[in-house]
Parts: sequence; structure tokens; C-alpha cells
Amino acid sequence: MTHSIETNRLILRNWLASDYEPFYNLNSNPEAMRYFPALYTREQSDSLADKCQTLIHQRGWGLWALSNKADNAFIGFVGLHTPNANMPCAPCVEIGWRLLPQYWGNGFATEGAHKALEFAFKELALPEVVSFTAKTNQPSRAVMQRIGMHNSLNNFMHPDIPPSNPLAEHVLYQLTRNAWFDQSR
Repeated sequence: MTHSIETNRLILRNWLASDYEPFYNLNSNPEAMRYFPALYTREQSDSLADKCQTLIHQRGWGLWALSNKADNAFIGFVGLHTPNANMPCAPCVEIGWRLLPQYWGNGFATEGAHKALEFAFKELALPEVVSFTAKTNQPSRAVMQRIGMHNSLNNFMHPDIPPSNPLAEHVLYQLTRNAWFDQSR
């Protein structure tokens, strides 16, 4: 089972104990988390890393820890996830990413997401991958577009965010396996 994959500049791999501190720094950073309803506590951040690690160990894929080949530094995560059943798009597989701000603007999210999509469609033979974010999250929406995803125009209110919260309305992007293969030729 695949537990890590590589791009020219990145390694998408399972989580290490040394990732937990920089992951907490990411999840407690107001700039990095501005499109999320709240910052994570250390316990919440560690719990998410534990869950990611366990799922990758069990399935061979998930939200991989992302490290830079140049210096082996943890820079965030990118990968595939099965969202909660209460999501309007469920059951589905979602692609997601979250990077430390000092690594933004280098194309790392796009590069890692391209590789995760390749894995989703070639290795897992998924029929479709989705991605969603707060309507106002233009940086993530730009990554979705760069990796070939299309806005489904089926916006929804996130079931875990109070409707009065400005982050509640989410956009849903999608990419089918056939469309991905057509783009990859």
C-alpha cells in the first residue's frame, strides 16, 4: 500500500511525531485559519494529526503531511479525505490542503494537489473528487481552478457552521475521472 508519494519538490507522506508542533503552529495561526470558524487548540490539532496518520496507515492514503524536499521541512498537508456524512456532497472523496503561510505563493498547494488527484484517479480509480471551501476563500478557489476543478454552482451552507457566520456559505468544486484524463493528455 502506498504511504508516500513524491513530486519534483515535495513529499506527501504519513505523519511523524516531529510534524505535530508545526501543525499546531499552522492550526493556531489566525492568518492561515482565516477561512475557518475557529483556531484549533493543541488537543484538536494533535487529534487531527493522529486521525490523518491512522487513516493513511490503514488505507495507504489520506491527508498526507507535506514536506519540502529541499530541507525536509513540514510545510502543511495535502491529500484526500472522506468528509462527514452530514455534508451535502457525501458520500464523496474530497481533496484538501493547508500550508503554513511562509510557504504560500510557491505553487506547493497546486503541485501537491495535482499529485493527490493523480493518485485518486489512477491508483484509486475514483469516479470523481470534490473540494469545498468558504465562498470568500479566493486563494483555495484559485488552487481548485489551477488543478482543473470546476465550480459546480451548487453552493451550500456548511452544516457545522452557524448560518449567521459569514463563512457558512461554501462553494463546491468537482472533477470527474474522465475530465481529469482528458486534461492530462
